[in-house]
This record gives sequence, C-alpha cells and structure tokens, in this order.
Amino acid sequence: MANVSVYNMEGKEVGTMELNDAVFGVKVNEHLVHMAVVQHLANMRQGTQKAKTRSEVSGGGRKPWRQKGTGHARQGSTRAPQWKGGGVVFAPVPRDYSFKMNKKEKRIALKSALTSKVQDSRLIVLDELKFDEIKTKNFVAVMNNLKVEKGLFVMANSDKNVVMSARNVAEADTISVNTINVYDIMKAKTVVLTKDAVAKIEEVYA
Repeated sequence: MANVSVYNMEGKEVGTMELNDAVFGVKVNEHLVHMAVVQHLANMRQGTQKAKTRSEVSGGGRKPWRQKGTGHARQGSTRAPQWKGGGVVFAPVPRDYSFKMNKKEKRIALKSALTSKVQDSRLIVLDELKFDEIKTKNFVAVMNNLKVEKGLFVMANSDKNVVMSARNVAEADTISVNTINVYDIMKAKTVVLTKDAVAKIEEVYA
C-alpha cells in the first residue's frame, strides 16, 4: 500500500496514511482514462447547431431561366447552394453527441486517474478542510500553504463555506466524492483529498 503524508491547512505534516491499492495502486489503463475524458467532454456538448438546407430556405420555386439557349449554365432553383441566399450543403442539424461507458470501465478509469496522481506525487491528503466563514483569502492561504497552483479539492460531502470561498479562485475547483470524475482529476495539476474523502472513495470503489 502507498504511504502518504497527511497535512493540515497550515501546510504542516501531522501524520501519515496508507492508501488502499485497490483504488490508488491499480495498473493504469490509459485507454479507458482517455475514453472517460472524451465521454465527459462529448456529454457536455449542447449539439444545438443548425443551418438550413436548400429544402428549408424560402423562395426558389420557379426555374430562374429556361434550360437552353441563354448562354448561362442550367439552373433549377435560386435556392441551390451556389446562389446567394441558397441553402447550405450538408448543413449541421441538432444532434446528441453523448455516448455511454460501462460501469466497470468508468470505475477502472477513475482508479487509474487517481493512481496516476499518486505515482506522479500529485496527490495530497488533508486532515480536514473547514472554514468558519466564506472568505476567498482563507482558501488562497490554504493553497499557498500546501504549495498548490492548480488544484482539485475533493471533500467527502459538499461544504458551503469551502465551495463559496473557492468559487472566485481561477486555479481551484471543489468537488464532493459523489460527483468526482476522471476529467476533473486529469485536468488538475494536484489533487487534494480530505481524510474523510479518501475513506469514502475507498469504501465506494475498493
């Protein structure tokens, strides 16, 4: 089992903790990690783009000129794509970009993402993350104490004071265990987990 240091919000080491290899020490499956990231981005796409084809634009009911004898190329409608005001060839239409991954694939991808952070020494465990008031300065101070530049802070349960304090910090994201995902883990330079979050993740995914 991987043994990591546990820090407090002042950035001081207050102990050590063993991480469960069933979650934080698996064989990294890069293919499934990539697939999970692609799926996350695809599922966020709105897919509401739309342009009109020649059958949907108005006008163009009459043939602009007779077929032969004018010296012009033959034309059947002024709403063809080569005309001004004509329809778009292969116009985009609203569509759903989302696709599904198997539960087992999702679990392996998440474990692989967490394991990769442990292997790269990019995972920090906090004894707790709590604020008495909503104050951005307090959250920035914690980041500075831990020497975290671009971090994902994972809590066992959502804490309003922490979430609101971090909201205006561009280089930080907060998330609870029940909404944790591969994309946010891989996007973050450092993942910061509370001890309670580690216990909950191991309980759910081990």
